[in-house]
Amino acid sequence: MLQFRRPGWQKHKVAAEGKGLAPAIAAVWGSLWSIAEIDSRPLLLGFSLCGGVIVYFSLSNEPLIWPCLLATIGAGFFYVATRWIWWMSVISLPALVLLGLIGGFTAATIRTASVEAPVISSEMRPLMLEGWVREVETGAKGNRLRIEVHALSGVSAEETPKYVRVTHRLDLQVAPGRFVRCFVLLRPPPSPSLPGDYDFRRQAWFEQLGGVGYVMGRCRGGALGAPDSRVKQMGLDVAAFRRRLAEHVNEAAGARAGGFAAALISGDRSFMKIEDQEALRASGLSHLLAISGLHMAMVGGLVFLLVRRVLAFIEPLALRIAVQKPAAIAALTASFVYLVISGASVSTQRAFIMSAVVFGAVLADRAALSLRSYAIAMILVVLLQPESVMTPGFQMSFAASGALIATYDAWSRRRAEQERILGSVSFSWASLFVTSLVAGAATAPFAIYHFDRLAGFGLLANLLAMPIISFVSAPLAALALILTPFGLGDTGLRLFGLSLEAVLAVAHWCSSLPNAAYTLPRTMPAVTLVLSSCAIASAMAARGSARVLLSVLLIIPAAVLWARSHDVVVHWAPSGDVFLRNKDGKVVRFEMVDGDGLSPLRYSTAETEVPCDAPACTYPVTGSGITEGTATLYKGRDDSEPAIDLHLDEHHLRLNWDDVVTTGGITIKSGRDGPKRLNAPICGRRPWRACN
Repeated sequence: MLQFRRPGWQKHKVAAEGKGLAPAIAAVWGSLWSIAEIDSRPLLLGFSLCGGVIVYFSLSNEPLIWPCLLATIGAGFFYVATRWIWWMSVISLPALVLLGLIGGFTAATIRTASVEAPVISSEMRPLMLEGWVREVETGAKGNRLRIEVHALSGVSAEETPKYVRVTHRLDLQVAPGRFVRCFVLLRPPPSPSLPGDYDFRRQAWFEQLGGVGYVMGRCRGGALGAPDSRVKQMGLDVAAFRRRLAEHVNEAAGARAGGFAAALISGDRSFMKIEDQEALRASGLSHLLAISGLHMAMVGGLVFLLVRRVLAFIEPLALRIAVQKPAAIAALTASFVYLVISGASVSTQRAFIMSAVVFGAVLADRAALSLRSYAIAMILVVLLQPESVMTPGFQMSFAASGALIATYDAWSRRRAEQERILGSVSFSWASLFVTSLVAGAATAPFAIYHFDRLAGFGLLANLLAMPIISFVSAPLAALALILTPFGLGDTGLRLFGLSLEAVLAVAHWCSSLPNAAYTLPRTMPAVTLVLSSCAIASAMAARGSARVLLSVLLIIPAAVLWARSHDVVVHWAPSGDVFLRNKDGKVVRFEMVDGDGLSPLRYSTAETEVPCDAPACTYPVTGSGITEGTATLYKGRDDSEPAIDLHLDEHHLRLNWDDVVTTGGITIKSGRDGPKRLNAPICGRRPWRACN
């Protein structure tokens, strides 16, 4: 007979020690009940909140706030009842999941309404823009400036966007924090041209980015000065300080890796070369560019260690107080400062919250629970920025960190056995291999879904680069910090830059190997990503053999659905680029028309084929269920319009450039009953996709 008193999972452990189906079921049930233990409830709540946010963004209509708030309050009372009334305790776990789902849904609804800001409804004629430069990023066509708008010529204050992003193609002579005047051409944030691709328009809504465009000429400094709000002025001061810090690090660390060093220290990537960024992505080392747990550990951990060691040498002080507490306060302060100057991205927020929980446990004389700190970080990030759940950065960051924490938690319990298995291999070197393997496996589903590729030599690149980062770059970064008060910080930064040059050499070598950035022949459907995410979450929350059993039960249907999904045969983006799936199953790019929109993020690494100079060029295409297919590209000359003729078995389709411009992109997918034509949604009933 089943008993539901805690700890329930231990009572099923004896039943699971046997052979056959019944012990296996008992093991799974015992592991599932272990999730209901008090230590795992925050983790389950965090996953449920993410599920509620995903449900919210999957809707076609915008829900009302008040019903969501009432439902959340009701779910909260219901969960409390299950915790206090003994006969309801059996359903406390489903009640917690229900509370998380409704809470995440409500948090996303409130967040959408709270960030509402004016958005440009249509392309505007060239006009004068005045505002303050917030950020500068490197782009393929020039620097991209994020400007806090003060005024737009001919636009009323009620219709003026709060922020805009414009591409500056000439040499930039202004920096963040400066008031500028620019002659710009603006249009609404573009929508995704490929169904299921990254929705920049939705992200722009939550960033209060009301328009995008480019500068006609050059932005020039103005004389208006500081804004009237003290909060805005503080934001501009931080942006200006970040820029000055990045400029100094870029110069001091050396020409080769100065931009890389600036990105690691300040979060400003504008000094990095495009080829270096591509090499890091293709080699599987792009996680180094995201200010995350590694960088926060370097800052907080090193400050904690240094302060604790220094205070320990002061004998009268060390005999009277616990020196680890002042060290924890100093480390927490340094981590917060680093959070601010690095731009406070989602991965940095997660790392800071986890660091705060760890150092807070030191202050409270309690042991820091890794999975609990991970869960707290997830809950806070989801409640503060629900939209981040839909971004690749959030998904890959939390998947990697959670998988690593769960792996090392299990490894620590069997440390002695692992050391016997590893033999003469030290724990430090073995941990580098395990870290690279586990992090790569955890982030692989998200990399495949969002970017349609895998880093073929990611494990090798991480095995070669991470020892440099851990044993050379981190100590040199600490050395630069220590030498700065003595006027020798540039020497430390130069040594830091030399170590990063070695990392870049590894990235370029691994990215140059054959099939370094491997493109999978079939696009992953969203349901496969959801099931894979559930498998990773189950592996974190479950215990014992159920980790594997639950993961396999979810991975198998995910793989089957992926294998039965349809391929994208042709995609024509509003940027003018045509993407064809060739006879080898690989998506290639053709520069068909000089358009003015976005290419899909999923095909950002597709190889560009040599353009055909003939009026019409025919290429073989393929897809699931297609035995013979060709695509004839007509570039359009004289009075003719650019078009594509598709012959897929007995089916014939014609695509016109005017239709691409009107619909925002055309996609042809293979199907059992013939090819299917999909148009990008132009508008809808969500605030970021409103019909004008």
